[in-house]
Amino acid sequence: MVLAQHPGTDLDRQARQLQAQDLRDAHARGEHPVVLTASGPLSDNAGDMALFVQLQSPSLCGSAGCSTSVFLRRGDRWSCVLDSLSGPVRIMAQTHGDMHDLLVDDGDRWIWNGTTYVDTQATPSPPPPATGR
Repeated sequence: MVLAQHPGTDLDRQARQLQAQDLRDAHARGEHPVVLTASGPLSDNAGDMALFVQLQSPSLCGSAGCSTSVFLRRGDRWSCVLDSLSGPVRIMAQTHGDMHDLLVDDGDRWIWNGTTYVDTQATPSPPPPATGR
């Protein structure tokens, strides 16, 4: 997925509406974020279109880069199905629950659980509590 500026397009207008609060917060800090967008189908159903949105400004980007949010359009409604991804995102041919997997940074696969995307990388278990003697 190649994110780029698309000023004045429907994608840009929709992205700005979906990210309105973050944009207001950034403007309150005197920033004018760059809005990058891309779109692509998340399933074989033509109505399951994704909008990838990345806001770029000093306060919205950190040491890992700028985060990308993924919104899914079904009919005329949008919902956030994945938030705060860092790194390039690709829509894969493999599916789970009829939705295409997403690959982030060429190694982190996200799969559909029926309502949202979940990371397949195992979360490390916390270390056992230390015992005193």
